[in-house]
Amino acid sequence: MSTSGGTLSREDILELIKAPEPLVDGYLDLDAQLQPNGFDLTLREVLRFTSPGQSGHGVEPSVLPGYEGIPFHADGYLHLSDGAYVVTFNEIVGLPRHIMALARPRSSLLRSGVAIHTAVWDAGYRGRSQALMTVYNPSGYRVAKGARLLQMGFMYLARPVEQGYVGRFQGENL
Repeated sequence: MSTSGGTLSREDILELIKAPEPLVDGYLDLDAQLQPNGFDLTLREVLRFTSPGQSGHGVEPSVLPGYEGIPFHADGYLHLSDGAYVVTFNEIVGLPRHIMALARPRSSLLRSGVAIHTAVWDAGYRGRSQALMTVYNPSGYRVAKGARLLQMGFMYLARPVEQGYVGRFQGENL
């Protein structure tokens, strides 16, 4: 395993998943989710917005909006109307101080008129992440609990950070 920079391969990811502090834990199907250049994250929960959020300036804090969960139907699916949703993933991501991650939606979502919007996963982050899912398709989208939604790619940093992520989302949804 190289640690001098670059993107982690399937073999690197698997080795780090088997480590005492796993890179990814809580996955549903390792063989299906492990990809040549990343790892697929799966759907745990869908939330709808119930109030506005706020981005603060200076001493004014940023405020997250309110959410409420949308229950899955008896068949394990949801039919989502067009609009914006927050999704929570099943997997717990635990990044060491020498690895960061980025993620992109699976192409089947994009071809169905659905996008997943994410931010950067900083070195040192650990948690069960969330992302914004936008259904652009005016006919909506049907999604199953446990569906693979995005592929996370992991990158080695040129050198480990002295202090890993310590922000408000550290340990989220655990």
